[in-house]
Amino acid sequence: MPAPAKVSPDSLRAAARRVLERDGQQGLTMQAVATELGVRAPSLYKHLRDRDALVRLVAEDIAVEIGELMARVLADEADAADAVRAIAASARRYAREHPHGYGLIFGPLPEAARARGSAMERSSAAILEAARRLSGEARALESARTITAWMHGFTSMELAGAFRLGGSVDDAWSYGLDHLVHGLAAPA
Repeated sequence: MPAPAKVSPDSLRAAARRVLERDGQQGLTMQAVATELGVRAPSLYKHLRDRDALVRLVAEDIAVEIGELMARVLADEADAADAVRAIAASARRYAREHPHGYGLIFGPLPEAARARGSAMERSSAAILEAARRLSGEARALESARTITAWMHGFTSMELAGAFRLGGSVDDAWSYGLDHLVHGLAAPA
């Protein structure tokens, strides 16, 4: 086995992300990450105090990653309604590509394992800006929460295979998002 000193913060993060996407949230353990790195689990305690710290590390990385993705999308859209649609679509794509990572951000976690303020602020900045553009300064927070709740609810149901009544899920997504955007738009 490699010496524990060879475990770097970057290699630890990368290994933890691989384990999460392969084995899910329950499989994200100190032992699984150590095995992925080719070291013994006790060597990870030089970097992290416990499993909650491991989960928090991964959750914060994912929150920042999603925030950066949404910021890039926002930068490409001048129209407020199009920005909201594009941000929602980017989150949906991310959830499909990284379902366990997405679930780690939006799912229930003990407080000690949840992403902290600065990471969550970075993950929320683009949706808050898009909501401000769409709904106005006075309703930006409420609008951002509504968009996020609808987007997450729809995406979570889709990932769980809960849409079983037939029809196109993509059409339902577009229909719902269009109506949501229209309803939240500030009067012209």
